[in-house]
Amino acid sequence: MLLEGVFAAVTTPFYSDERIYFRKIEANIARYSRSLLAGIVVLGSTGEAPLVGEDEAREVLRVAAEAAAPEKVLIAGVGRESVKATVELALAAAGFRYDAILVRPPSYYARQMSSAAVLHYYRSIADRSPLPVIIYNIPQCVPYQIPVELVGELAGHPNIIGIKDSSGIVERIGALVAATQHAPRRTVPVTQMFEAATARMLEPRAGAEGGFVSVGDLAGGAAVATAGPTIKTRSREVGFQVLCGSGGTVLESLEAGASGAILGCAAFAPQACQEIYLAWKDHDLALAREKQERITILSRRVVGELGIAGVKYACDFNGYFGGCTRAPLLGVTAKEKAEIESLLTEIRN
Repeated sequence: MLLEGVFAAVTTPFYSDERIYFRKIEANIARYSRSLLAGIVVLGSTGEAPLVGEDEAREVLRVAAEAAAPEKVLIAGVGRESVKATVELALAAAGFRYDAILVRPPSYYARQMSSAAVLHYYRSIADRSPLPVIIYNIPQCVPYQIPVELVGELAGHPNIIGIKDSSGIVERIGALVAATQHAPRRTVPVTQMFEAATARMLEPRAGAEGGFVSVGDLAGGAAVATAGPTIKTRSREVGFQVLCGSGGTVLESLEAGASGAILGCAAFAPQACQEIYLAWKDHDLALAREKQERITILSRRVVGELGIAGVKYACDFNGYFGGCTRAPLLGVTAKEKAEIESLLTEIRN
C-alpha cells in the first residue's frame, strides 16, 4: 500500500462526563474526508488511545470507518501492551475495512523491552495481522527509541510496510531511510494520479454505477462487472516507507527521504499541513519553507507543549469538534486558549 502525503492523527471527542461523542467523530471524519489529506489515523496518540477501553476502541474504529470517504487511506491505532490484545484489535480493524494498522511499542515493562523483545513483538503481530503493519516510534510517550538497526530488520517482514517516527530528529529520518532502502519492494495499485488505491477503494460499492478497473483490463478489452464508479488504476513499486511524525520537521524529513507525515497538527490545520507537502511535491522549496514556518510554532507549542488538550481546543477553534480530554489529562487554561486562538488567526480551514 502506498503511504504518501499528509495523514491527520485525529482526536477522540468526549462529552463533559467523558463518554465518547460518536456523532462528533462522524462529523469530524466526514469533514477530513473532504480535505486534500492522504488519509486519517484513528486512535493514535492524539486520539487518547491509551485512555480508551477495548470495547470503546472497537466502536470508535467502526464509527470512524463508516464515516470516512473510500478514497482516504484509513489507519487504525491498535497498539496494546500484549501481542494478543494488539492482534485482536487488528482483527477488529480489518473487519471494519481499515487499510493498515499503526502499532506503538509496549511501554509498561520498558526495562525488559530489549531489541530481541521488540523484534519479537512486531514480528508476532505482523505474522498474525490481516492488515499491513506500520511501526510507531514515539519516544515522547514510550521511554525508549526503537533502534534504527532494528527497524532495518523489521523492514524485511512482508507485512511490515513502514514506520511513523515522531522523534523529531531529521538525521534519524535519514538513517531510517538508509537502513531500509534494501527492504523488499512491493507492487501496489495506485490511481491514475499515482495516489493510493486502497483495498476499501477497490471494493465494489452497492448502489453506484461502474467500478474500479485496472488499466490492463481496459487495454485488453476485458469485460468487467462492477458495482462502484469506474476508476482506472495502475501499478507502482514501493519499498519500506518512512513517515515523519513531527509537524516541525515535515519539509526537512521529506528532503531526507520520508514519503509523508502523520501529524497531530493536521487534526486542526489539515490544509496548512498538506500545503507543505504539495509545495514540496511541486519542487517549490521556497513556498514549502514558508508553509513549514507557519506550522513549526504550532507544532511545538500546541502539540508538543500543550498536548492533547491544546490540540482539542485548536480543533474547536478551527471548526472541528475537539471537546474535553479524558482524565487524568487536564484542559487548557483561559490564557492558553487565547494563545492558541492567536496562533491560529491566519490558519483556518
